[in-house]
Amino acid sequence: MKRLFKHIYLQKRFFIALTTIIVAFLISYIFKDIYGAVKVLFYVFIFFFTVDFLLLFASKGNLTGRRILPDKLSNGDENPIQLEITNTYLFQTDIKIIDEIPFQFQKRDFGLKSKIVSGGTKKYDYQLRPTERGVYSFGSLNTFAASPIGFLSRKYTFDQFQEVPVYPSFLQLQKYDLIAFTNRLHEYGLKKIRRIGHTMEFEQIKEYVQGDDIRNINWKATAKKNQLMVNQYQDEKSQPVYSVIDKGRVMKMPFNELSLLDYAINATLVISNIAIKKHDKAGMFSFSDKIENRVVAERRSSQMNLILETLYNLETNFIESDYSRLYIDVKRNLNQRSLLLLYTNFETLDALHRQLPYLQAIAKQHLLVVIFFENTELNKFASKNAETVHQIFEQTIAEKFIYEKKLVVNELRKHGIQTILTKPESLTINTINKYLEIKARGLL
Repeated sequence: MKRLFKHIYLQKRFFIALTTIIVAFLISYIFKDIYGAVKVLFYVFIFFFTVDFLLLFASKGNLTGRRILPDKLSNGDENPIQLEITNTYLFQTDIKIIDEIPFQFQKRDFGLKSKIVSGGTKKYDYQLRPTERGVYSFGSLNTFAASPIGFLSRKYTFDQFQEVPVYPSFLQLQKYDLIAFTNRLHEYGLKKIRRIGHTMEFEQIKEYVQGDDIRNINWKATAKKNQLMVNQYQDEKSQPVYSVIDKGRVMKMPFNELSLLDYAINATLVISNIAIKKHDKAGMFSFSDKIENRVVAERRSSQMNLILETLYNLETNFIESDYSRLYIDVKRNLNQRSLLLLYTNFETLDALHRQLPYLQAIAKQHLLVVIFFENTELNKFASKNAETVHQIFEQTIAEKFIYEKKLVVNELRKHGIQTILTKPESLTINTINKYLEIKARGLL
C-alpha cells in the first residue's frame, strides 16, 4: 500500500473540486435548503474520484517510456535528446514529463505536457548545449499519467540513471569536414585564397587543356609528343601540422559560457581533420609549466580518434605558461619544419614582450602562427553610449585595452610571425582560412 501511495499525485482539478464542495457546505449552514444538493454533489465527487483511481491503477494498461541519448555529446553545440512515450491505457491520457537532466545545465523547471491517444506513441525532442567536457549523468525520466477525469495522476519512472560523455565539438568537425575541398568557401565565412605560383612537388606531365597555366608548358615533352604538354603540380603533402594549446590561466576566460581553452580544443579537432584530409600529418600538444598531451603528427586512420581522446582529457591550470620550456621542447623534438598553430592569449604588449624572444626563436625553425582572442565583452562595452563622466572614463580604459591588442598583432607581424586575432566564436573559421592560405601560397 505504501508503494502505491508513492505513485499517486493529486491534480489541480481535485483541489478545485474539493474546495468548491467545502465552500458549498459552509454556505449550506446559512442556506439550509441547498444542503441536500451539496451532499449529492459530495457523493458525485467521491464517485468520480473512485472511478479515476480505478482507471489509473486497476484497469489494463500503463505508460512506457525511454530516453534516447547519443553515444556522446558535442561540447558547445546544441545536441538533440529524444523522449519516447507509449500509452497502452484504453483511454486518452494527459501526460506530464519531467526529465532529470544533468546538474551542469542548471535547469530546475524542465517539463513537457501533452496528450496521447489510446495505443499511441509520441516522441518529444529537446536540445542541450553543454559547455564543459566530462561525463554528464541523467537522472530519472518521470512521467505522470492522468485520465480524462483529471483528479489524480500516476507516476511512472524510467531510465533512472544514464551517463553520456561530452567530447570536443565533433559536430563542428562534421560541419567543416569537406570545407577545404569546396569552391563555396564564402558560404562558410571563409575568404577565397588566390594561389600564388605553385609548390615544387611535381605530380605528372599531361596534355594541355584550355585553362592550364602556359608557364608550366614542358617544351621537351611537347617536342616528343608533337602536341602541347604541361607539368602538373600538387600541394606538398605529409607536412607536419601541430596545434599547440596554452593551458595556462589566460585560457580560463569564458565567452558565451565556453572557456578560451574549449574554443581552442574545438578548433584543434577541426583543423587536424582538415590537415589529414589535405594529406598532411596532424599532431598536437599542450603546455603550461611543462609539455603534456603530446600526439606526434601522423597521417593514419586512427589519428583523429587519438587526438579526440587526448583533447577530451585536456584541462586548464591556473599557472603562468613557460614559453622557454615550449621553445626547448620544440627545438628538441621537432626536427622537420612544421606548421605550429599556437593557441594562446595576450592581453597587453608587456605580456607579449616577455615571451617574444622565445616566439622569435621558434619562428626561425618553423612556420609559427600565433592565435589569440579579442575580448568581445569589452568590445560591446566600449560601443555603448556613455552618459556620465564615470562611463566615459571606463570606456576610455576599455578602448585602451582593445587598441593594445592591435599593437600586439603589429608587434608580432613586425618580427615576421604570422598572427590571427579573432573573436572566440570565429576561431575555427579563421584558423581554417589561415591554414588554406598557407597551403595555397606554399609558405610551409
